[in-house]
Amino acid sequence: MFRARFTAGAGTNFVKLSDFITETFTWWNAQTMGTRFHTWRHGEFVGTDDFGNRYYRTKGGRIDPSLGFERRWVIFNGVAEATKIPPGWHAWMHQRSDVPPSQETYVAHEWEKPHRPNPTGTVDAYHPPGSAIGFGHRPEVTGDYKAWTPE
Repeated sequence: MFRARFTAGAGTNFVKLSDFITETFTWWNAQTMGTRFHTWRHGEFVGTDDFGNRYYRTKGGRIDPSLGFERRWVIFNGVAEATKIPPGWHAWMHQRSDVPPSQETYVAHEWEKPHRPNPTGTVDAYHPPGSAIGFGHRPEVTGDYKAWTPE
């Protein structure tokens, strides 16, 4: 099996040929070759969330003169889906927090639920009983429905 070696912020990693081809021809699966190169050249690893997404910023926290703030980006673990970013990382990504969650000592309250990505369009999406795309048996028509007709 062919394996390529590269160094990108978090140390040396190996990439399978199938992953290499996927990165070359698709943009919705994690990262592209351009993102990998940009991250290797300009990125500084900041941390990882519970979903395995990896977060980066410009090396040394350098301010981009065209933006007025540092660039921050995420490399998704799997399909690139924005709702897979937890609230703490979302705030950091959008410049609402200067300290990334990996460097905070925040402890969630007992009443807070863990973050879940939006399952719309997946098999985990909610389908009400009787839905045409539901997984259960559709109930029989009871005959109590009477169609409206104009007079």
